[in-house]
Amino acid sequence: MVDILHRIGVQASVDDVYKTLATVDGLAAWWTEETQGDPAVDGVLQFCFAEGGFDMKVLESEPGQRVVWEVVDGPSEWIGTHVRFDLSQEDEFAIVLFRHEGWKEQVPFMYHCSTKWATFLMSLKRLVETGTGEPAPNDVRVSNWH
Repeated sequence: MVDILHRIGVQASVDDVYKTLATVDGLAAWWTEETQGDPAVDGVLQFCFAEGGFDMKVLESEPGQRVVWEVVDGPSEWIGTHVRFDLSQEDEFAIVLFRHEGWKEQVPFMYHCSTKWATFLMSLKRLVETGTGEPAPNDVRVSNWH
């Protein structure tokens, strides 16, 4: 198993960052405008993109600490993987440790997704720090896969 790992620092509180991870409106403001579903534990969130979408079951949602999802529908490479955001406060920065864990192998799509996750995490940072993110369909296009 292999994982995608990223770390960002957001000039804000962990509570402000948590709101962008644990609400439909927050997620729609940095990841994809086409977000719906139930962000409570055991709920399912649907994220739609021009190329397709993903359904995530919410496994954990601890205010100011962490959000964990399990991919229950979407591309075969994603099914059964977990997306995890761990939060901690370091001075004026909320630190986000991101993991998309449990990939079966390092396929080209994983490399693409790693780059896309990085761009979306920067969108999350911009959203919290400035009030404006760059969710899909306004995100950075990184390849022919978008």
